[in-house]
Amino acid sequence: MARLGSGHTPSRSKPEYWENCTVPWITLADVWQLRDGRTNVISETKEMVSPLGLANSAAVKHPAGTVILSRTASVGFSAIMGRDMATSQDFATWTCGSKLEPRYLLHALRGMAPDLKRVATGSTHKTIYMPDIEQLRVPLPPLEEQRRIAEFLDAETARIDKTRTTMRRLYVVLHERRDAQRSLILRGATRRGPRTMHPMLGDLPVSWRVVPLKRLVPRIGVGVVVDPSSYFAEEGVPFLRGSNITEAGISLTDVRFMSEADSRTLWRSRLNSGDVVVIRAGYPGRAAVIPDSLDGANCASLLVIKKGKHLLPKYLEAYFNSPLGTAYVNSVRYGAAQEQVNVSHVVDFMVPVPPLHEQEVIVRGLELSENRVQALKEKLSRQEVLLAERRQALITAAVTGQFDVSTASGRNVTEGVTA
Repeated sequence: MARLGSGHTPSRSKPEYWENCTVPWITLADVWQLRDGRTNVISETKEMVSPLGLANSAAVKHPAGTVILSRTASVGFSAIMGRDMATSQDFATWTCGSKLEPRYLLHALRGMAPDLKRVATGSTHKTIYMPDIEQLRVPLPPLEEQRRIAEFLDAETARIDKTRTTMRRLYVVLHERRDAQRSLILRGATRRGPRTMHPMLGDLPVSWRVVPLKRLVPRIGVGVVVDPSSYFAEEGVPFLRGSNITEAGISLTDVRFMSEADSRTLWRSRLNSGDVVVIRAGYPGRAAVIPDSLDGANCASLLVIKKGKHLLPKYLEAYFNSPLGTAYVNSVRYGAAQEQVNVSHVVDFMVPVPPLHEQEVIVRGLELSENRVQALKEKLSRQEVLLAERRQALITAAVTGQFDVSTASGRNVTEGVTA
């Protein structure tokens, strides 16, 4: 029903293979942004190869309409060539004969996606090998029925994908709303009384002091900077790095350890509960409070702001994670390969200082706001999962003939069908 093929990479040592290029050449780089399966046709590629490169290698120019399947990286990604194209060896290809509709084959492969991922093997990169691909089987209804199924699934999956895209936009809106609320709460927007304008922080209550951070805390230091990996140990005290400071707080998923003896020697980077740690490089400015469970831990390269009497730790954490702190970080961060900030910058950050009882009210308000946003995000996440499951079930049901697509609307037809 179709001619199975593969791709190849012409020799990179032959410049003439990569000059005067006219043949689009599909690589894994082309499918990263398309790997959610929402694009049926691929017509543009990041690289092209020359006819000479094709003629002197195992690479083949396939005709438009050829169906491709990624064998590695984005395992199971499939699409149709929108023009004559070649591929790297990371893809299997099918050039359909007169009895097989390419769009039907595409949907059949997408219906197999979960099984294809299970067949893939490998420790570093999962790969589906050609002998396994040669064993693939698909139902083969009459050609006209294949076309009806393809048209039905094109329309219904597009409708589902449009809904999923809208939901992803809602994620962005929720983050924007959260940041706006953080900023308003931290600036005392609901507080009555006269206000004053600060050039970086915006309008603030006149009664709030605005003070450099170095005057509000006992010490601002930095974790181990010189060869932190030399202190890694199998056990001991947690040795926090930037990757452990996440948007949701401190994660110990991949935490390293330092011996107790080394931690005592490196006392300047030792952490106490209530200290605030701030990422220097990668996601500069992201902050988290050290909980009681990590009292006595150590850290590598993080900024360490010791707990003082003028600022509640949670208030200071919220300040850094809000647009107020981000504005300061953006004004001083540097570095092309990896942006970062230094202690010399952070010590001069200006911080609004409400009375401690007002800081407590602000922290409670921030927690309430965050909980509401998080609840909405969880609902959106669950809905997106359900839509993805419905999409997969719809494809499987249509391709295996579990309902008549000529009379189905796509709604409720997957009831009782598992993906």
